[in-house]
Amino acid sequence: MTRIYLLTLLFGIIPVSELRGAIPFAYFNGVPLWLSFILGVLSNALVPFIGFIFFATLHKLLDKWSVYHRFFEKTIERARRKVGEKVRKYGLLGLMLFVAIPLPITGAWTGTIGAWVLGLEKKKSILFILLGVLIAGIIVSTVVYTGAGIASIFTKTIEL
Repeated sequence: MTRIYLLTLLFGIIPVSELRGAIPFAYFNGVPLWLSFILGVLSNALVPFIGFIFFATLHKLLDKWSVYHRFFEKTIERARRKVGEKVRKYGLLGLMLFVAIPLPITGAWTGTIGAWVLGLEKKKSILFILLGVLIAGIIVSTVVYTGAGIASIFTKTIEL
């Protein structure tokens, strides 16, 4: 069971799955839903802390090269122009909702990248990303629980 717990924590941190993959993985491998939720949410809650440090460090290292610097500045300016109005309109609440919706290309990693790129205040961004992670965890856990219940109507367990 320790292996399942460790894999759940890993799935909660990596960008491909985050808690959308961690919670169902744990639950369908025999971990109680409440513990699946805790493992998935706690591991995914590490993402904004890891992300802000990682992006800032990587940027500092790469920004010494003029090619990267020009590319980064142009890309950031374009991103800020495209989403700047939405950020001003929805702000941190929009960031939280973006993270909370458990769909592909949403989540803590994308929210952290967005907050970092747009230069949002780090402490407030982390707080709202964490709230989004909590909401996403509730949504995913609810879907997993009700989905498993609905599936049991149509399936029969055969013991050998």
